[in-house]
Amino acid sequence: MEIDHVAMYVNDLEATRQFFEKYLGAKSNDGYHNMSTDFRSYFLSFDDGIRLEIMNKPNMQNMDKPLSRTGYAHLAFRTGSKELVNELTNRLKQDGYEVISGPRITGDGYYESCIVGIEGNQIEITV
Repeated sequence: MEIDHVAMYVNDLEATRQFFEKYLGAKSNDGYHNMSTDFRSYFLSFDDGIRLEIMNKPNMQNMDKPLSRTGYAHLAFRTGSKELVNELTNRLKQDGYEVISGPRITGDGYYESCIVGIEGNQIEITV
């Protein structure tokens, strides 16, 4: 088995697409719009073949996203080096995103940082 893609609902589809393109190298499809339900989505593809579907539809519940909660915790992106982890973390921080940990070596040996990205979703940046 392989994971085909991960999906997330967002309030601002265009801002979310631009975030993943600008900071994490995503390439977007042309998008999809179901005219009868007003559901909209983009598939974002990354260099390793993993895809993220970002979606929007009318009348979604917008719930708080506390950092410690059940369910999906974060999306993790591998940069390939400590230097790139540092550079991307600094760039995101300079652009106003909250760094909640790192860059650091974790207790289990990962070099990573974690930021609160678009719409309160956690993004982990690792080697």
